[in-house]
Amino acid sequence: MAIDYPQPGQIGADRLANAAGVLCRHGAPAIVIDFGTAVTFDVISDQPAYCGGVIAPGLGAMSGYLPQKTALLPVIELEEPESAIGKSTVHAMQAGAVFGYRGLVREIIRRLREEMEGDVTIIATGRDAALIARGLPEIDRVDADITLDGLRQVAARVFT
Repeated sequence: MAIDYPQPGQIGADRLANAAGVLCRHGAPAIVIDFGTAVTFDVISDQPAYCGGVIAPGLGAMSGYLPQKTALLPVIELEEPESAIGKSTVHAMQAGAVFGYRGLVREIIRRLREEMEGDVTIIATGRDAALIARGLPEIDRVDADITLDGLRQVAARVFT
């Protein structure tokens, strides 16, 4: 895989591992969405080359940051809300987090696809991937081990 990025040294190792993992397991072109502390989108072109991506705040902002910085918002467990209209503070926060992040992901995928060529495979990974992907038909698959597999792929090439 080539790197089509102006300053390759600035790319996080986790993001390159995701790119290597998706290339080996699912092919290219692809987008890997990693739902961790941040939500990252890594773009692999059909050549294949790592092209860059998007970084957005992670879902922890809803479950951790808001309770720390506001007087009345509690710490919440992220789970599928029953409806968009919250009938309690917790339910309203869950709706904001889950539905809000699905909207964020859907729009970013749409914009990335406009700039890419070919039939793009969308793979989600990370702590909150299954929850968010459940409501997004744009995501082709949740692959929980893609980062570790990418590291294994890179190590196999370096140490053989």
